[in-house]
Amino acid sequence: MKRKICVITGGRAEYGLLERLMRGIQNSDALQLQLIATGMHLLPAFGSTYQAIERDDFAIDRKVESITGMDTPADVAKSMGLAMHGFADALCALQPDLIVLLGDRYEIFAAAASALVLRIPVAHLHGGELTEGAYDDALRHSISKMSHLHFVAAEPYRQRVMQLGESPHTVFLVGGLGVDRILHEPILERAALETALGFQLGKKNLLVTLHPETLGVESSAHAIVQLLDALGKLKDTHLIFTLPNADNGGQLISAHIHAFVAKHRNAVAYEALGQSRYLSCLAHCDAVVGNSSSGIMEAPSFQKPTVNMGQRQRGRLRAPSVIDCEVHSEAIVSAIDKALSPEFARQLGETVNPYGAGGASEKIVNVIETYPLQALIPKTFFDWKSL
Repeated sequence: MKRKICVITGGRAEYGLLERLMRGIQNSDALQLQLIATGMHLLPAFGSTYQAIERDDFAIDRKVESITGMDTPADVAKSMGLAMHGFADALCALQPDLIVLLGDRYEIFAAAASALVLRIPVAHLHGGELTEGAYDDALRHSISKMSHLHFVAAEPYRQRVMQLGESPHTVFLVGGLGVDRILHEPILERAALETALGFQLGKKNLLVTLHPETLGVESSAHAIVQLLDALGKLKDTHLIFTLPNADNGGQLISAHIHAFVAKHRNAVAYEALGQSRYLSCLAHCDAVVGNSSSGIMEAPSFQKPTVNMGQRQRGRLRAPSVIDCEVHSEAIVSAIDKALSPEFARQLGETVNPYGAGGASEKIVNVIETYPLQALIPKTFFDWKSL
């Protein structure tokens, strides 16, 4: 009998990382793919991206509402409760043998908590990482503690998951799923990308994403004002914005971006680019700007510079192609100037992505096809001193 593997996805970026793994599960003779779409996938404000999943020929078994529609801290807390209610029903109906969760979003935390109570084993992807400027950091570590199999992107993260008390026998170093996505997604030529975007690229092009620092010292209002002030000073530069996640403060950031785009013909904004357009933008842009994990984990594979603002990604392993800067207009402009300088460009050819060279999805499928799941619950705390 095939093992029922339930993958839960809550947004565009996460689905982009999971798509190849889902395809591997779907094509396995030993596994049956189940799929739950939740979070931003279900909201028109974020592009109703569950439709993109269906266009990719995946059947969505359940849709779990998990966002109240507002983005204050209280609304996010209420969204977590709404998500747990929905996941309880969905998981009881589907009865999976294992659920697969990626990352650190609050709806993913709710899925892990529901599975814990229902005694369903959890495989957690991209645990052990640090993003100290966001509460996602604590959620990620909490998800790891509620999980039973761990697939990490780099050796320091493997060590950290074991430090949390997880047995070395359940922690697998597979590399970053984003690298898999880059290796297998066709990149559009420049003219084809312009047609797909409905936007003409310029002499210089920046791919810009700013998410709220939910634990940072800078407010979302301050961050977006400083970023847009910096970008408004640039000459001969076209700007491609991707809008923020559904975190508290995200709606304010989106409103400022829309207002900026309305006044600047060299700028355009998208709720959801999709895998092909996003990676093609990465390939053709001159730099990534903002505080998205993609600028740290995926841009190095294209040997592109990243200007990383503020504290959201503090603690995450990064390549030398990443330039950190404070959330102030002058600092952002200075960092962009450095990123686009001939001197910095000469260094980029030696960039090696610290998240591996690909193959993560295949490694994960190989483990979940054969690992003895019945031995995962209950689990024993692994004492770090025994290493």
